Amino acid sequence: MTVVVSEDTVMAEQENRIPKDVLPHEYGCQILLEKTTLEIAKDKSFPNDAKLIWYKVDGKTYIDLTRCSKTVNLFDMYYDKYGPGAVQKIDFGYGMVNPKLWGNDKKEKKSKK
Repeated sequence: MTVVVSEDTVMAEQENRIPKDVLPHEYGCQILLEKTTLEIAKDKSFPNDAKLIWYKVDGKTYIDLTRCSKTVNLFDMYYDKYGPGAVQKIDFGYGMVNPKLWGNDKKEKKSKK
């Protein structure tokens, strides 16, 4: 038995799909700042392997500061999350901290007796 499906029905089914939740750790990424401004992202206290990504959603441009082992994984994450044409630009961040040391608290020195 064959069923005839019109293109309108197929398009309606695609629009009603709930987009899957994209988790950054599945792509090996970490979002440090989400939907921020360039002035805030220029803070030098972030790791030097962080990247800035510009993307468009509903005609508005946003900037995120993210860490990712490979730029292609970063692109894939935003492509899967926001769809084709969303990613506008990927650039290096302004951080100056060694990634191995970023996020670690300094140990308090014990006083000698």
